[in-house]
Amino acid sequence: MSARRRPMTRLGDLIPDAARQLGLEDELRLARAIATFEALVSERVPAAAGSCRVVRLEGFAIDVEADAPIVAQELRLRSRELLTAFTATPGGVGVRDLRVHVRRGGHVV
Repeated sequence: MSARRRPMTRLGDLIPDAARQLGLEDELRLARAIATFEALVSERVPAAAGSCRVVRLEGFAIDVEADAPIVAQELRLRSRELLTAFTATPGGVGVRDLRVHVRRGGHVV
């Protein structure tokens, strides 16, 4: 056993570099956006929690799919508040537009 040890590093600090080296940086950004948006919806629009999801990050926009028109309308009404909170997080840097679409084909079971 070596007497020399490397300093401990948090696993969360290693993930971005590993994702970049593996070419998974976009997937990591999307995963962070999904988790962040879900938490914000649960906190700020609890009635919509579980009835919407991030489907894409495209340029400076985040695309969200809602299960029902009433959920989409609520998200649109609260879009300014959600965007402000989202852009204040590390996962939401650069996002300026929230696009909400109603899911085709009915509710998710």
